[in-house]
Amino acid sequence: MNVKNIAFKLSFLAALFFIFIQAKAQNKGEINWTKEGNSYYEISGGEIVSLTLPKNDRKTVIPASILGMKGLNEYNIKSFKLSDDGKKALIFTNSKKVWRYETRGDYYVADLASNTITQIGKTLPASSLMFAKFSPDGTKVAYVSKHNLYVEDLTNGTSKALTTDGTDRLINGTFDWVYEEEFDCRDGFRWSPDGQSIAYWQLDARKIKNFLMINNTDSIYPFTIPVEYPKVGEDPSSCKVGIVDVNTAKTSWIPVPGDNIQHYIPRMDWIPGSNDIILQQLNREQNESKLFVANAKTTVVNNIYTETDKAWIDAGEEWKWLNNNKEFIWVSEKDGWKHYYRISKDGKSQTLINKGNYDVIESLLIDEKNNQFYFIASPNNATQKYLYKTKLDGKGKLEMVTPSVLPGTHHYDISPNGVYAFHTYQNANLRPISEWMNLTTGNPFTMDGSITNQLGRTQPPKNKVEFFKVKTEDGIELDGWMKKPDNFDQTKKYPVVFYVYGEPASQTVTDTYGAGRDFLYAGDMAKDGYVYISLENRGAPAPKGREWRKSIYQNIGRLNIRDQAMGAKKVLEWSFIDKSRVAVWGWSGGGSSTLNLMFQYPDIYTTGIAIAAVGNQLTYDNIYQERYMGSPLKTKEAYIKGSPITYAKNLNGNLLYIHGTGDDNVHYQNAEMLINELIKNGKVFQFMAYPNRTHSINEGEGTSRHLALTYTKFLQQNCPPGGK
Repeated sequence: MNVKNIAFKLSFLAALFFIFIQAKAQNKGEINWTKEGNSYYEISGGEIVSLTLPKNDRKTVIPASILGMKGLNEYNIKSFKLSDDGKKALIFTNSKKVWRYETRGDYYVADLASNTITQIGKTLPASSLMFAKFSPDGTKVAYVSKHNLYVEDLTNGTSKALTTDGTDRLINGTFDWVYEEEFDCRDGFRWSPDGQSIAYWQLDARKIKNFLMINNTDSIYPFTIPVEYPKVGEDPSSCKVGIVDVNTAKTSWIPVPGDNIQHYIPRMDWIPGSNDIILQQLNREQNESKLFVANAKTTVVNNIYTETDKAWIDAGEEWKWLNNNKEFIWVSEKDGWKHYYRISKDGKSQTLINKGNYDVIESLLIDEKNNQFYFIASPNNATQKYLYKTKLDGKGKLEMVTPSVLPGTHHYDISPNGVYAFHTYQNANLRPISEWMNLTTGNPFTMDGSITNQLGRTQPPKNKVEFFKVKTEDGIELDGWMKKPDNFDQTKKYPVVFYVYGEPASQTVTDTYGAGRDFLYAGDMAKDGYVYISLENRGAPAPKGREWRKSIYQNIGRLNIRDQAMGAKKVLEWSFIDKSRVAVWGWSGGGSSTLNLMFQYPDIYTTGIAIAAVGNQLTYDNIYQERYMGSPLKTKEAYIKGSPITYAKNLNGNLLYIHGTGDDNVHYQNAEMLINELIKNGKVFQFMAYPNRTHSINEGEGTSRHLALTYTKFLQQNCPPGGK
């Protein structure tokens, strides 16, 4: 359901939806900058090189001859990182998936002085190491394997376990399924600034019930695949933070106030240059956030900052420190907008950096030297993104950095010193194009490679994606995009297909390349004569302020569904829309929205295709669903009223429901529960199960193609294309 990750953070609205967001998340910050910021590293020509800007002067850091000793090259190296002193490189390869992402594999250390390369953790199982990282002085590497934390001394090659109690359910240095999925937690340990100890999470999932997925195809006798999965109303894993001494392997536990089970710790790190830990704690309902500072030596814990909300509070971002580590940057929506604050280490001083009625979409750079804060925002158009800056001391005005003549979506990867940036620009009718630029002057390095020059060579599409707004009968203004059929004739009536997500994890109406393109459709929707539309309901994470986003609290399956339906009613008033051919489709949360729209508003939608949908909100994971729907321990009423299964008896149109039986995220259980309800009420529908496929339904030869053909055939048969 969570597509931040999954979104998800989302540009493409298609069958490649989940593959895309995974790649997007893993490639975020793709420029591997050097520490000083004038150069960056990359793998090129079989070697690791540094490229110095602005001329991209090339220098070999690790030659191909060294990498070749272990068979490493640009095709099998997943990532690499240099030590702080620049004398060693840590190389990640042979990566394997852990749930969504490839976070385990093998690691090698390349010594740049001796031109040697050595595998670390080689006595442990292949591709089992996770999150390896150098100690601050570069003499050691710590990593996780099989839920235990290890440290290896690079001077003599010895290694030892810092924890030995790790099991499949007692998890040291990484996280369980739900922490990874819903809090974006994977790397679960941090070196201390002095390199003498390591702070790490321990999750005790031994009391979490297994959800059993069944594999019927890989052997004559079926077998079960257990996943520790805390559903709505079930207790989460117990969570605590320990500090282990690297020399003695002795752990001291931080006595964070509050029950370890009924609270979450989604963020934790060391305060630079100190023996102090800072962490964020959320209560079970996720409407109270506390920041604690704990001394690693004395384990004295102080609550320095508390925030509450009537709805929910998100897990924070990584701490950014300034003023000689006396202050940190923290994000909050407490003034009605997503803004950043400077907060003193003791929490007694708070300074608002961003003043004004706008949301910060993403923080990019804290430039303390020049008193500048660079961030992505779009005060006037919630479908777009631009680079802005303001004074870091909170005394400045909002300044737009992106040229206003380039409407659309912009991304910047800025060097640590704030001098250079890799700038990418796209919109709904323009493929992403990029340039290297000097951020201080705003000028590209070379005119041939500038975005302006590239635009001059670009031919705009004949049939453009259009953006529009509709105001519902409830007075709610919704953004939307639309792709009309090729050779559009205003006098004809065309079928309309609505793409929907609708939940707090992702936007669909963004001015990005991919809007208006249904990649799940096996053909060309515009050529075949469909009007393709998406609307953005309240509750979506659009930069429209706190009230817009959090109005969906305890209302998933109702408020978002009404917004979508009332928006669709306005669209159906257009003269070229055929009211008898109205389709809707979505995946994951969008599949749930599709079911609710078909069941709650059968007079509007004639055809629906729901993929990997939550049919019953009480079956989903506790962190996501309880965050947005409140505690089910008090009442389950909101969950029941928001679940498609409650309204299945109202189905009148043509429904295709698709689900993978190996979906560890939205369990196949949802499909069978919903099917039973439809059968009980005599509702005829079509169903497609994909054996052992996960939430993305892309595993196995021919799967993606088959899914597209199934989707397309059903749509064409039940919502015929073409103008009439």
